[in-house]
Parts: sequence; structure tokens; C-alpha cells
Amino acid sequence: MEKEENLNTENKISSEEKNEKYEEENSAKIPDDKKNQEEKVVDKTPEEKIADLEDKVARTFAEMENQRRRFEKEREEAYEYGGFAFAKEALNLIDNLERSKKTLENDQTLKNTDALKKTLEHFDIINKDLLSIFAKNNIKPIESLDKKLDPNLHQAMMEIENDQKEPGTIIQEIQKGFTIRDRLLRPSLVGVSKKSENNDKKVEENKENLEKK
Repeated sequence: MEKEENLNTENKISSEEKNEKYEEENSAKIPDDKKNQEEKVVDKTPEEKIADLEDKVARTFAEMENQRRRFEKEREEAYEYGGFAFAKEALNLIDNLERSKKTLENDQTLKNTDALKKTLEHFDIINKDLLSIFAKNNIKPIESLDKKLDPNLHQAMMEIENDQKEPGTIIQEIQKGFTIRDRLLRPSLVGVSKKSENNDKKVEENKENLEKK
């Protein structure tokens, strides 16, 4: 019995020594930076801790306010421009009416007939009604003819010789453009004026003649 008690005592002492040794080794492995951070945290005064908390709360509120503003902006844009895709597709109705009108006007068998006149009148009424509905929803046509080419609103498809207009002036509208509120829904497809080549040659000839004199 005494031997067993002695063995238990020795085992207990050896295990305690091992634990102490393990703790010493682990504490030695803790990085100095971590120790320094722990010391800094411990060294902070109550006033400093309160200041840190106030800073965190202020940052949290600022982030919440930014998120609220982003949400409000997205909501407003969704309300104002939510029908953008639908409006763009609806413009095909006006295009198809315009094409149908030109087709009927160019039909030789219908020219100067009462049926053609009445049909074109109905087309005009439908077109005006569509434009009125668009205008109520802030969708408006772009004014193009006799305007200077604006890359933000117009897309030049061709150049047409015309000495009566300044170069870059829109003299033909191929497809009408539209805006929705302050955004471009689609650009106007247009033809712009340019100086005729014959006129340029005449200008060059006059310059040469003046130089010779």
C-alpha cells in the first residue's frame, strides 16, 4: 500500500511538472506583437475605451445613412425609369405606323383616292394619340431638322451635299429619336449636310487665280 501511494505521489508530481513546463513553452511562443496588443488593451483608460466605442457607433450610423441614401436613390430611379425597356419597345408602334403610311403614299393604285386620304387621316390621329400618351409619361421626341448634329442626341447615317446649309446641319431625319425625362431613349438617325465637291473645286480655283494675279 505504501509503495502504491508513493507511486501515485510521484506520478502526480511529474504530471504537475509537465504542465508547468508546457505552459512555460507556450507562453514563450506567444508573439511579441500579440503581447503588446494585449498590454495596450489592458493599458487603455476608461475614457479611451468610451472614445473607441463612440467612434464605432458613429461609423455604424454613417454606414447606415449611406445605405439609406443608396436605397432611396435606387427606389427613385426604379420609379422614374422602371418603364425604360417597355417605352423603348413601344417606339416600334410609331415606326411601324410611319412605314405603313409611306408605303400607302407610294402605292400608285391608291394615289389621289378618298380611301387613301381617310386611311392617312386615321394614321395621323393614332400617331398623335401615341405621342400624347408618351408625353404624359415624360417620353418626348427629339427635335432634329435644321439643328446642328449633337452626338448625345443624334446619330449621323449619311452626308448629303448641300451648299445652302452649314456643314453638319441635319437636313434629313431617317428615324425619330426620343428621350425619357433626362435620359436618351434612342438617338435620332439623321442625314447631315456637307459642302459639294464642285463648290470646293471652285473655291480652290478662285484661290489659285487670285494668287496668280
